[in-house]
Amino acid sequence: MRTPVRPIDLASDRDPGFQAEVARASGQLLQSCYQCGNCTAGCVYTPDYDYPVHQVMRLVQLGLRERALGCRSLWLCATCQACTTRCPNDIDVARVMDVLRHMARQAGFAPEPGVKTFTDGFLASVAKHGRVFEAGLAAAFALKGGRPMQDASLGLPMLLRGKLSLSPHEPEGHGKAEVAAIFARFAKQGAGPGSSGEARRGGAAEDKK
Repeated sequence: MRTPVRPIDLASDRDPGFQAEVARASGQLLQSCYQCGNCTAGCVYTPDYDYPVHQVMRLVQLGLRERALGCRSLWLCATCQACTTRCPNDIDVARVMDVLRHMARQAGFAPEPGVKTFTDGFLASVAKHGRVFEAGLAAAFALKGGRPMQDASLGLPMLLRGKLSLSPHEPEGHGKAEVAAIFARFAKQGAGPGSSGEARRGGAAEDKK
């Protein structure tokens, strides 16, 4: 069921530089989107979104920064690339959604706190160990989510079948250092794990590499 949304007031809500900011970060020609709806038609999560994908694109075009960055759709997107594949103008819509999600993190938006908690935990685990430590991630997510026994019944069967390890398997050689260097580079741009800013309208997405 979709979340009710308030009416849009272009006079007070519009940020004229928002579209250019997203276009620069994503490397996409956003003005070429003419609202055909193919992206929405191919998205299996549309029933759960507050704004369908084509409407998210339109919010960006209109410069409605807070409306776009504050929507639930960004956090529910699975980055399955169906929207990108269907776009007749070759816009990488999935990349735009990803850039918007980064910008939302920076600006402090978290309309789906459970998704953000898992994402932050995943990135923190990779930053620390060089790859995700599944058992540690699951435990941290359960504790931070206020459900310490969540999935506890699955732990022993997974251990017995060799599907779960109680210690992290870190990359060999220079792998861990190389991953750490990636996180350090993005941290300088304010886009690393836990880099959500305090200002609701602040923060710019990473420049296209």
